[in-house]
Amino acid sequence: VQLQASGGGLVQAGGSLRLSCAASGRASKMSTVGWFRQAPGKEREFVAAVTGDGIRIRNAAVVKDRITISRDMAKNTVYLQVNSLKPEDTAVYYCAAGATGGMLPDEYDYWGQGTQVTVSS
Repeated sequence: VQLQASGGGLVQAGGSLRLSCAASGRASKMSTVGWFRQAPGKEREFVAAVTGDGIRIRNAAVVKDRITISRDMAKNTVYLQVNSLKPEDTAVYYCAAGATGGMLPDEYDYWGQGTQVTVSS
C-alpha cells in the first residue's frame, strides 16, 4: 500500500483545510485509513480514522466536532476536513493504513510522507 498525503498549507485561525490521502496498492480498499498529527517536540497523536466498512473513529479530545473524515472508494482517497483551525492545530499531518488500525500508531503498517499544516493567529 502506498499513501500520498496532500492539502496542507498556511491558514489563518478560524479557517478550514481539507487534507487528502490517496491510497494505492492491492489491499488499499480494505484497509483502515487513519490520520495522525505531530507537532514539534510532541508525540504523534491520533486524529481520526475510517475503516474499510465506513466506520469512523474520532479523537474527540483533540478535535471535538471540528473534523470530518470521509472516504471516496471510487477514488481510493480519504479526506480529513478540519474546521475552525487553531494555532495549536499546527503540525505535520500523516495518513496511515492498516488492516485493523485503531488509535495507536503501532496499529498501522503503512505511512504517507506527511503534509504540513500551519495555523497563524
